[in-house]
Amino acid sequence: MFLRAALRFSCLPILLFLSRGEVAAQPAAMPASFRTSAQMVLVPVTVTDRQGKTVEGLRAQDFNILEDQVPQSIASFAAEDAPCSVGLVLDVSGSMRNILGSAKGVLQSFFQTANPEDEFLLLTVSTEPETVSRFTTDIADLENSIEHTNPGGMTALIDTVYLGLNGMRKARQPRRALLVLSDGMDNFSRYSKGELMRVALEADVQIYTIIVDSGSGGGSSGVPFRPSMVAKPIDQARERQGPLLLEELADKTGGLHFHVRNDADAREAAFKVGRALRNEYVIGYQPPNLGATGKWHHIRVKSNVPKVNVYARNGYYAP
Repeated sequence: MFLRAALRFSCLPILLFLSRGEVAAQPAAMPASFRTSAQMVLVPVTVTDRQGKTVEGLRAQDFNILEDQVPQSIASFAAEDAPCSVGLVLDVSGSMRNILGSAKGVLQSFFQTANPEDEFLLLTVSTEPETVSRFTTDIADLENSIEHTNPGGMTALIDTVYLGLNGMRKARQPRRALLVLSDGMDNFSRYSKGELMRVALEADVQIYTIIVDSGSGGGSSGVPFRPSMVAKPIDQARERQGPLLLEELADKTGGLHFHVRNDADAREAAFKVGRALRNEYVIGYQPPNLGATGKWHHIRVKSNVPKVNVYARNGYYAP
């Protein structure tokens, strides 16, 4: 069987919230508010080594953060394994027919590493997006729903991710993430890539993607998930565009993306995602000036620790 994965979703993207008086670390659960002149921007950050292993034990002085290329003073810093609301997007369309059983195993493996207080939303990708389960902590019921899901239909991937991001608004936990498991193919969505990207950048949700690569060769088993030789030219073009979209969604929202071709790849990706979800830093700073409503502010987080990779959202829209 294919990957047994652990999803790691350190869910909790950028939040701007009310602060009275001093800039002290505020509870992440506090909702966004802009009624006073003192705001805090909270940036979830994941740090890995060159092999993709999560780096733990870092301190505030190990980071530098810039907004619109201007260095900011870190006002709060936290690192903890807090409960999370996770949206699961499982591609069950026809293009996933040959590997759906293994893909289901990824989500089931993730459940084994979850925090007991985590809650999950489950959506499936096919001709029409379907919300299989609204937020629940009943993992047994989710596993049963996943087990009885059958492949087929066209692929409305963008529409399903769009629906998932909207569904995350009803999440109970302040830390929020979306895990997408798909080959990236989309041939039936009504929303455009641009519309999805706008919603993703505005949402307080980190997106993690496990991308099932088609093609031949590679990997420890040497067996591809889906033979590209049967794809038509138009499908081959979509196959190239789809993974790029999933990579971009993860990169811009501060999540991680992984390409997998066999069981070994999948198990490794699942473990790394799960560790990242459970070992996330949250850096807070007071923005100099939110400026005009709707203006995009670019964020960059760097670490002075050598030989590490830093993952964080690349900005936010002023409210």
